Amino acid sequence: MDLAFVESPVQLLNVLEWAHTPAPAAIPAQPGPGAARGEAARGGDLTVVVLSPTDPMSRGQLRRMAELARDEGITVRWQEARGGADAVVRTVRALGPVLRRAERIVIGDPFSRYVQLLLTLVGTRRLTVVDDGTATMEFVAQLTRGERLVRWHRRGRRGPRELLLAPVSAAARRRLTPSRCREVELFTAMPVEEAPDGITVTPHRFRWTRTRFGPPLLTRGVDLVGTSLVETGVVDLQRYLDAVASLARAHDATRYFAHRREGADKLRRLAADTGLEIVRPDLPLELIARRGPVGRTVLSFPSTVVHTLPLALAGTGVTVAVCDIAPEWLRDTASPRAQGFLAGVTGTARHVQRLSAPA
Repeated sequence: MDLAFVESPVQLLNVLEWAHTPAPAAIPAQPGPGAARGEAARGGDLTVVVLSPTDPMSRGQLRRMAELARDEGITVRWQEARGGADAVVRTVRALGPVLRRAERIVIGDPFSRYVQLLLTLVGTRRLTVVDDGTATMEFVAQLTRGERLVRWHRRGRRGPRELLLAPVSAAARRRLTPSRCREVELFTAMPVEEAPDGITVTPHRFRWTRTRFGPPLLTRGVDLVGTSLVETGVVDLQRYLDAVASLARAHDATRYFAHRREGADKLRRLAADTGLEIVRPDLPLELIARRGPVGRTVLSFPSTVVHTLPLALAGTGVTVAVCDIAPEWLRDTASPRAQGFLAGVTGTARHVQRLSAPA
């Protein structure tokens, strides 16, 4: 049995895509002794465990994604995993039987402390990491350099909680490192120039999405994609509002597809300042855009969609454009790595137009 842990709608979409992608006849990016060569099972006996988040938008999108997965014959198990230490204990106890039966573990977020804890409880020799957006790029880089796993927007300070969980994180990193007795696969739409020895890299091309949805009806308008960089403490709120307003004016944008983490107050200000129609999608944007209608041009700041939308919308005639984040937009509290990471997201994106940051 294959067992997947997901905590976001995009992770569930990417597990679904992985399940419908032929097993790699694959040669790893850098062959190693533990590399899998075409022996992965795909979706035949897959159980997806949703470690449910607390915010309503994520829960709503996850419910819709769970319906789509069940329609494809995949078993989905909803686990109320948050709410204190008792919830963690209940979750671990409830998952005990399936953890013991799992032959392959599939995860969407190797930085998640919850997932890291669960990884320490399994002895399976097969692991697959599916995309969790641009964080995949940082995960591969840190694993290659042998560093501890830290999200790119974190400043790196280690508080009491981080120190307490450090042994769990270290154990999980060892589980995610290929060895003679452990095969690790990376299923990704992100650019991976250098992967650790022994990891099999399977390209993610949104095969399932393109088969099931679209092609979309194209509108004459321009759509703008929102980001959660304000919510994660990277970009200043007022700078972001000004940048969106400037882009909307310059490109005659008509709609703003909100990120699921964007707050209601911020979106109300955006609507009032720009006149944009605010759209809160009930599914990941790749599915919304593929179903349509969608603008002939989609504008985005550096984010996952500048890598995924060109793949999901291949052959439709939609142009994806990315606008840089100016250094002065960053908050003083932003990680020192933030500017370089965001520039790398833009610089490695294929099949997109590049726009300068508005003054």
